[in-house]
Amino acid sequence: MIRTLIHLLLFLLGLLTVNAQNITAKIVDSKSGESLPYATIKVNETTNLVSNAEGYFTLTESDNNDTTVLSVSYLGYVKRQLTVAEMKNLQYTISLEPGVFELENMTISNVKPDPYAIMAEVKKNLPVHYKNNGESSKSMLFYRNGEYFKPKKIDLEITKSTGYSKEGLKSTNADVNAFTSKLIAQPPQEFTDILCNFYTCSKTKDNKQIAYPKLEVIKATLLKNGDRSVSLEDMQHMAENIFLKHLDTTKYYRVKSGIFGSRDTISLRKSYNAKKNKNKTETPKLNSSKTSISSFLYQNNFAQNTKLNFVTNPELYEYVYEGKTFNDKDELLYVLRFKPRKSKAKYTGKLYVSETDYAVLRCDYNLSEGKTLGGFNVKLLLGIKASDNLSKGTIIYKKNESGKGYYLQYASMETGQYIYINRPLKFIELTDSERDVVAFDLKVEGNIGDKTEFLNISKSEIDENGFDKIKEVEFNFIKLNRYDPKVWKDFVSIEPLEEMKQFKTTD
Repeated sequence: MIRTLIHLLLFLLGLLTVNAQNITAKIVDSKSGESLPYATIKVNETTNLVSNAEGYFTLTESDNNDTTVLSVSYLGYVKRQLTVAEMKNLQYTISLEPGVFELENMTISNVKPDPYAIMAEVKKNLPVHYKNNGESSKSMLFYRNGEYFKPKKIDLEITKSTGYSKEGLKSTNADVNAFTSKLIAQPPQEFTDILCNFYTCSKTKDNKQIAYPKLEVIKATLLKNGDRSVSLEDMQHMAENIFLKHLDTTKYYRVKSGIFGSRDTISLRKSYNAKKNKNKTETPKLNSSKTSISSFLYQNNFAQNTKLNFVTNPELYEYVYEGKTFNDKDELLYVLRFKPRKSKAKYTGKLYVSETDYAVLRCDYNLSEGKTLGGFNVKLLLGIKASDNLSKGTIIYKKNESGKGYYLQYASMETGQYIYINRPLKFIELTDSERDVVAFDLKVEGNIGDKTEFLNISKSEIDENGFDKIKEVEFNFIKLNRYDPKVWKDFVSIEPLEEMKQFKTTD
């Protein structure tokens, strides 16, 4: 009897443990079974979530009660409402029915709307929909940034050595081979996650409306490959240190690359580096994070960022009307595809435009084949080439509760660059007598990239007095060496992609 009671108690505790965990579900197309990325999930009509690029989203412990109501919507599909209990019965997979309605099903006339006339109205209304309307607000945001460097080739070859002993040269070559092999086998990458309250307040200064931001960080994590940085500058410093540690630690050196010389004096002398590091000032994390979020909002604002020229300069593009669909508010939307018509046009993609006020509620864009956003090629002169060859994203806007204007609810933006570096580098001793000189060739080829996701979880208005009372406090990232879902179990976040889930350091 006692044993039975113990088993029953353990069973109930097991149930409590299961129920106390976050739960993850997937949104798919009911016909094809394919995942639906960036679908909107509203929890009890208060909290906004979004499915990730693989169609997954996660409910926190406080939102996973069986009675919790989920409203799931995706442009081009029929909206669906269900409880968490119903979702569990569906094995945590929510299917949405395609719901794109062609023109003949929606109107009496057989004349299709003119996509260029629609885009002319879109452009005319940009200042009305996306510029600051003077309202102060508080938004709970989740902001994720991932950076990576994927090298194809890294070669370091010593071409001259007067400052090395034979043993030192042998040891250096071993360190160099280990360094380059590790970078290629385990490419550097890092992820930062920030959950925060982001406040904006419009104040008049010199007869101009200026929006002031404040940031209140709730939680922030940094997932990184140990001390290996994604920054090319940091990687160059790592390579320099490999060479430097085998030189005379009592001497001072300067680095020269081709015809260019560095003004920085470098040494392994402890007293020198201690003084040098003491004078370094670290950028406050609060200010840098606030700047990053503000910049991201600007980059994804149709009225401000002219790089989104498929909206700001429609004369550069060719548009095709595909039909109409409904959004989650049962409003009709025009569906337009676009591609470059003139050389300044860079993107292909799709727009969803409100039939009522010509606001763009969603766009999916990708750099058109053969197009780049810039770069330079001084391979012959300086041994450097770079090309901005990756740019894609999704932008989703929602109407403000006041009915005036729209706010950014979700955005995903990925950029990337191809780089080629073939440079001679020299360590030259700083002395008036005979100098130690170590020269080597550096060859690097690969791709660097950056992906950022932004989710506005909830948004409300505040007054100027409330804004002024907010006190900003500096914060530190929680540093992780592997992805751990428990870190975010009590907080709303964007479900990470499989790449991030599998991340772990191997140092």
